[in-house]
Amino acid sequence: MKITIQCGGDSSGAEEEIRSLGQWLEADSVVRRHVQVVPGTARPAVPGQQGDLLDLITLVVSSGFSAASLAVSIASWRAGRPGPSPTLVLEVEGERTEIPGDASGEEAEARARRLLEGEG
Repeated sequence: MKITIQCGGDSSGAEEEIRSLGQWLEADSVVRRHVQVVPGTARPAVPGQQGDLLDLITLVVSSGFSAASLAVSIASWRAGRPGPSPTLVLEVEGERTEIPGDASGEEAEARARRLLEGEG
């Protein structure tokens, strides 16, 4: 399964936020065993120009991984950050959900879990 995560809303600071989330997920021993974090960009490449800044990560998830573990890790990352959390947009197989920056930890985890467990 592939999961795409982007920062929504204001793009200033999006690269730093996405890098931070990717590093958090790679440091989580439970997630790291089952998820490969691949940085990327949503913008198409322009021939002759240097690549865009990082604005999304794609998670390649192995079978047998608990969606709940990933939802908890994302919510934990948000809770451990200084200052306001960014809005995150998660997409799985064409289904999307947005986790607003002002969402509580419980709401963030619930939204991520519903999407990741296929409940939209």
